[in-house]
Amino acid sequence: MRIGLFTNNYLPFRGGVTTAVETLRQGLEAQGHRAWVFAPAASAPHDDPAFVFRYPSVPAPTYPGFALPLPFSRRWSRTALELDLDIFHAQHPFLLGVTARRLARFQGRPLVFTYHTRYEKYAHYVPLPEPLVASLAVRLASRFAGSADLVIAPSARIAEGLADLGVRAPIAVIPTGVPLDLFRPGDRGEARRALALDEDVPLCLYVGRLDREKSVERVIDAFGSIALAVSGARLLLVGQGSHEPALKRLAAASPARDAIHFAGSVAREELPPYYQAADLFLFSSETETQGLVLAEAHACGLPAVAVRASGVDEVVRDGETGLLTKADVEELADAAIGLLLDAPRRSAMALAAYALAARDFSAPRQVEAMAEHYRRLLGGPA
Repeated sequence: MRIGLFTNNYLPFRGGVTTAVETLRQGLEAQGHRAWVFAPAASAPHDDPAFVFRYPSVPAPTYPGFALPLPFSRRWSRTALELDLDIFHAQHPFLLGVTARRLARFQGRPLVFTYHTRYEKYAHYVPLPEPLVASLAVRLASRFAGSADLVIAPSARIAEGLADLGVRAPIAVIPTGVPLDLFRPGDRGEARRALALDEDVPLCLYVGRLDREKSVERVIDAFGSIALAVSGARLLLVGQGSHEPALKRLAAASPARDAIHFAGSVAREELPPYYQAADLFLFSSETETQGLVLAEAHACGLPAVAVRASGVDEVVRDGETGLLTKADVEELADAAIGLLLDAPRRSAMALAAYALAARDFSAPRQVEAMAEHYRRLLGGPA
């Protein structure tokens, strides 16, 4: 099959959508299919392989480093048509998603749409009243979903939400997979030595964007209590984002400031040692459609303490692979303290976490599920 992946987020920009697109592309190619990526031009010079086509773009005014594609290009429209794509797969309901729909309808080919993002939770990036933007975002996304031939939801909760919004297009639940040959349990001491981390201290980890919607301030605030209760505890935050300066100021004002460290942006292929070195993963976002970093952590045998939220509770099994809490700093801290002080329970959760990731989040399995749906749309056998 020949698939076009149309995305407003792609390398070198890092985030969940970028990871999902690249995981799918690599998996499809590994199965013998052909996949091309249509994406915005990078905000800085970037060498691309031949399968990437860059639309002209402009800097996003409210998010440094993020580029907004201009969704009209005769050159790339002609290229897409000449590629004779079997499937047009949109990753967003706007900009290049609209381009994918237009080209798919022109050629009479199926349109697939992955609902990656709870768009109403990102209304603060638009310089208009947030309630208005949130309402419009939900209506736009659900209307676009209804126009697709197939909607992919990363979690069952998202699928249910789309149905509740009146989306009548077929919906399939397919989480983004994790490459288990890359994300796997490893030697804790070896990982810490490779990262120049102390070998004996209890280490809490956060991986993800440092943006407002991720609520990383809860993790930092909770760690203030964790550090008081667990001797020598450290917090390592991996990622970057627009909220990073504010989070660094918050960390500097924390009583645990000397134990909080920002590692900056790390390429995905270099993330496994961070998971392998940690004792506990902390996560407080309530805006996830899946919580991919939680699946990565579990694949490395790392249990998590996370705020109970849509998508998150389909990765972290409360009491089995980690603990889920209310969106409350002290409850998050108490759960983390309990696990850090209970090594046998944490070890049992680590084993369960790896087993869950291997069973439910294997990248080849998820890519094959996607390919089966592509084949059904094209009238072939599943």
